[in-house]
Amino acid sequence: MSDELSEFERSIKREIDAFMKPGHEPSPARDLPIGKASGHKGRGKKKSSARAGAAEQSAQSYKTGHLVRLAVRTRKLEADTVFEHRSTSISKLEAQLEAEKAAKQAGYPIIGYVIDIQSL
Repeated sequence: MSDELSEFERSIKREIDAFMKPGHEPSPARDLPIGKASGHKGRGKKKSSARAGAAEQSAQSYKTGHLVRLAVRTRKLEADTVFEHRSTSISKLEAQLEAEKAAKQAGYPIIGYVIDIQSL
């Protein structure tokens, strides 16, 4: 019964990984039946390093903040250009201020108006 439970846990983990990373295919060693997988010696270290890497990736995959789109120009009579900035701030106003500062640092001295602010 514990073998069935571990196989079930592995299959659920594969499905969750596939859902979280649509372009990522699970490794072939994970797809092998329990009896045909490599020995259990040394696998604990691989799992712990894989879990640490997965935890780091999953922390980065959580999206918080805002995507700010600004209309910017380099000269007064120039057509507006869209400038996008991803902010990790949860405040819309703070995200807008960060985007304006980033636009000025990128070489756009004239900031026309905010086109859109989307929550991530």
